[in-house]
Amino acid sequence: MGDALKLDDLTTTSGEWLRGSGPESDIVISSRIRLARNLADYPFISRASNEDRTHIEGFLREHILQIKESSELLYVDVEDLESVDRQFLVERQLISREHAESQGARTVAIDGDEQFSVMINEEDHLRIQVMHSGLDLNNVWEQINRIDNVIERHATFAYHQKLGYLTACPTNVGTGMRVSVMLHLPALVLTRQIDKIFRSLQKLSLAVRGLYGEGSQAMGDFYQISNQITLGHSEEELIRKVGDIVPVIIDYERQARDFLVRESHENLHDRISRAYGILRTAQTISSEETMHLLSSVRMGINLGLIKGLEIPAVNELFIHTQPAHLQKLSGVELDTADRNIERARYLRRHLNQSAGLDEADEN
Repeated sequence: MGDALKLDDLTTTSGEWLRGSGPESDIVISSRIRLARNLADYPFISRASNEDRTHIEGFLREHILQIKESSELLYVDVEDLESVDRQFLVERQLISREHAESQGARTVAIDGDEQFSVMINEEDHLRIQVMHSGLDLNNVWEQINRIDNVIERHATFAYHQKLGYLTACPTNVGTGMRVSVMLHLPALVLTRQIDKIFRSLQKLSLAVRGLYGEGSQAMGDFYQISNQITLGHSEEELIRKVGDIVPVIIDYERQARDFLVRESHENLHDRISRAYGILRTAQTISSEETMHLLSSVRMGINLGLIKGLEIPAVNELFIHTQPAHLQKLSGVELDTADRNIERARYLRRHLNQSAGLDEADEN
């Protein structure tokens, strides 16, 4: 593995899923599959002793480091990290909030492109995650299946002949699989159709969550759509269930955007121009307002109403303006007020550079 890749190196790069290169990436930010697995020889994490956790971590680390999906693998001891570094990994979608806030021996392995991360001793002994840009579930499934198979050659997972893989949370029993697609749906929010969409999804046993999964708000009009249950369904069925509904939602969002362009073009253009203007001139700005305004700007680029700014740059700003990222990028701990000032400075610098303007230039 070597010491080539370090945690701080991630601050100067962006994961493949943020590059906006995948299919339908104007609306679909990313496709993700997670697999939950437990070793048969140890109790679940909630019942495991500290000694158990240490043994689980040591055994799984040895076999995770044999994964040949990436030339570079960053292996991080989450227990030893400062809280800002843990939060940094959560903001980057590489570990869960639960993994960040837990106690005891726990680690994560991350590949150089951030396409996959493998959490050890989260809610389950093992959580494998693969995430690609755009709507790319079949390729995500192929990759995660390969990684799962590499580990399963050496590990005996808790498995029941009738039930399938046994997991800490009953909703994951079966395949242990959570399929999720993150969508940017600003026009459905603006046209007040979003709740109707959510009610339809709930009837199909699909969950809707915010940017950071369970319990998080839908900041910046980002929504994750995922399967709620796995028992009684094969992996392919679960992928198909989510994969079949996403194009329908994409179509609704495109129709809503067309409607806004056609029926209230001036209002829409005004909203987008104001959002862009505030982001390029604000002296202090909160994370929440930033997400809200960037959402309008991102839609404006896709509709051709903003020139000279690329989607990958905006995708990156959604993540780089989060609290832990700002502190990592500035190299100092910042309280809320200072973060709001630093965030505004960061936005001015990056957006005006992208537009070929100096900070002092006006529109």
